[in-house]
Amino acid sequence: MSPRLKKVFLIMTVVVPFILYCVYYYGMMIKNAPYRFVDFESISFQYGHKDSLVNKYDSRTGMFQYLDRRDSLVKEHLRLTKDDLLYLHRKAADLGFWDFPSKETGDTSKVADGKAVRYIIEFKYKEKTKRVIFDTDYFGNPKLIDANQRLIAEIQKKLTDVENRGKK
Repeated sequence: MSPRLKKVFLIMTVVVPFILYCVYYYGMMIKNAPYRFVDFESISFQYGHKDSLVNKYDSRTGMFQYLDRRDSLVKEHLRLTKDDLLYLHRKAADLGFWDFPSKETGDTSKVADGKAVRYIIEFKYKEKTKRVIFDTDYFGNPKLIDANQRLIAEIQKKLTDVENRGKK
C-alpha cells in the first residue's frame, strides 16, 4: 500500500465518520433544545411579600401592576418588544435559568419577619414551562442566589426601561 493510499484510507475510516457523527449529534441537540426562542410564548414575573404577590407582569396580556412608593396599586399596560423578550430569554440562558431548581424557598418554619420577598419567574414555551420560586431568605449555593438576583434585576430593569420608553 502506498503512503498516499494509506492517508486516504485513514481519512475515510476515521475522519469522515467522526464528522458525520458530529453533524448528526449536534444537529439533533440543536433541533431538540428544550427552551428555544422560536417556541417562546410569554414571561410571567411576580414578586412581593410571601403572603401577597401584588407586583405582577405578564407579557402575554401586557398587564403590569405594582405598588408605588405611597403604597397605591398602579396598573399599566406594558408591551415588551420581540427584542426585549429575546434579550431576557438569552439572559436567562446565560445565567443558567433552565438548570435552576423550581423551588428556592427560605425556611418556612421560622416566623416571617416581613422582610423576605418572594419572586416567581415563569418562562412559557409551546411545549414546556420553566417556573422558579425564589425567596430572598433562601440559604443555598451563593452562585445560584447571585444568578437569581441578577436575572431578577435584569427583568426589573427591562420593565423600567419599557415603562420609561412608553412615557416619552
